[in-house]
Amino acid sequence: MIPGEELVFCALGGSGEIGMNVNLYGCRGKWLMVDLGMTFSGGEYPGVDLVFADLDFIERERDNLLGVVLTHGHEDHIGAVPYFAEELGVPLYATPFTARLVNSKLEEAGLVGRVDLKVVDHLDRFELGPFGIRYVPLAHSIAEGNALLIDTPLGRIFHTGDWKLDEEPQVGLPATAAELTAIGDEGVLALVCDSTNVFNPEPSGSEGEVFRGLMAEVERHAGKRVMVTTFASNVARLGTLGAVATATGRRLVVAGRSLDRIIGAAKASGYLKDLPEVVDTDRAMDLPRGEVLILATGGQGEPRAALSRVAEENHPISLERGDVVLFSSRQIPGNEIAIGRIQNRLAERGITIVTDRQALIHVSGHPGRPELEALYGWMRPDILVPVHGEMRHMVEQARVGRASGIKATVVQKNGDLVRLAPGKPGKFGEVRAGRLILDGDIIAPADGEAMAMRRRLSSQGMIFAVVAAPGKVMVEGIGLPLEEDYADFVREAEADAVTALAKLKGARGRDREAVIEAVRLAVRRAAQRWSGKKPQVRVMLMSDHA
Repeated sequence: MIPGEELVFCALGGSGEIGMNVNLYGCRGKWLMVDLGMTFSGGEYPGVDLVFADLDFIERERDNLLGVVLTHGHEDHIGAVPYFAEELGVPLYATPFTARLVNSKLEEAGLVGRVDLKVVDHLDRFELGPFGIRYVPLAHSIAEGNALLIDTPLGRIFHTGDWKLDEEPQVGLPATAAELTAIGDEGVLALVCDSTNVFNPEPSGSEGEVFRGLMAEVERHAGKRVMVTTFASNVARLGTLGAVATATGRRLVVAGRSLDRIIGAAKASGYLKDLPEVVDTDRAMDLPRGEVLILATGGQGEPRAALSRVAEENHPISLERGDVVLFSSRQIPGNEIAIGRIQNRLAERGITIVTDRQALIHVSGHPGRPELEALYGWMRPDILVPVHGEMRHMVEQARVGRASGIKATVVQKNGDLVRLAPGKPGKFGEVRAGRLILDGDIIAPADGEAMAMRRRLSSQGMIFAVVAAPGKVMVEGIGLPLEEDYADFVREAEADAVTALAKLKGARGRDREAVIEAVRLAVRRAAQRWSGKKPQVRVMLMSDHA
């Protein structure tokens, strides 16, 4: 699909789900990509951690793709870069901090010099074909969160990226209400907007409030060793914790490689200038308990992260009864069990746990309904296109937008082709949009046979049946719930298979496919009788007779 004299929007990821953001704008025969993110499997795909949007459509159109503009450095916006950027073969555009995070990924993948990464260190407009693009700083839970102001011959788009309003930002200078109103005064055709927290009736809150909340909590636990876990990418929160450590007379300890990486990138970009000197783990453990503030990864329950290892007492950092862990982060949906497991282990050891439900030690990086309504008033768009949410979030944001006076709303999902101009906005077609998974070292379809088989194996188990000679079958089961009865089951399954073979007469007894199917069915039926399971059965023929 090559866009003509029109303005087209198409999400390949992030619409109908939270995460994996990939958005396309098309105009006058060219495409512009905004963000190239990934998401985490969360157990949906056994043996897989990373999930990507299927880029088949834009890969076929890569000759017409002008570039990839990255709004900020969260994984759901940049995480797929090292896996697809070289193949796309177009420049990447990012602000300095985001570019450092991306460059680190390219270095790990051996792609430095093979992917053109352009650093945009200004807020001036730059041109890509029919698109004029300008970064507009907005507050978010990472340094250099940005919206994109995209001018086209058919109208102006304000693409919010991830954002919030913050009266006391601790990092960066987000655009003011007056500056956003001025953009609206010039006319906005379409507002393409984050839907994540549309059901929150309250504003998201300020990092300044979190600073005061964390200060109060750390002061309240004087004489105790305090560990704080937060999202590593939240540079403002890292700066806050450094200031809290200094103000409360504690030395700062950092536990986690992702924290080290983010701190390095932030300092290189001019942030965290006042972060106190970090002491190493060995020295920290020699200090009095009340003189240490530990910043640790693992607040989402990651089993190999610092917090999990501390909870299991296999980390150089130790916590004792009466010490404190502050969870300065929210629970990402899907991680509740893993987080609960760590919190239960800490509680069992007598360690005090404080979450954002007990104290104001975390705020979201996404706008609540009052913030959305404020932005609508400043922008006054002709069209609202909700993105970055599940369907329920996007439908609700469309409702809020209409109630706020926006005349046209378009609720779309991944793969929908939406014409924004000319004429009435709406869907006019579809392109392929699916999921890919990183399975080992291979990027494969998420709905492929390998994943389907793995799910069946994980739920039903596996049996190997070897036809060693006429009248001799050997059975070996894996993952069947037959502890004490296993040997009896094997004997019966082998006997059933031999009986099934004996029933094959004449040419069928020499037909490999008939032999395999007879053994497979006999063994599977035996397994179902004994266990109630329907395992996968693989039959191997070792006998020429078979």
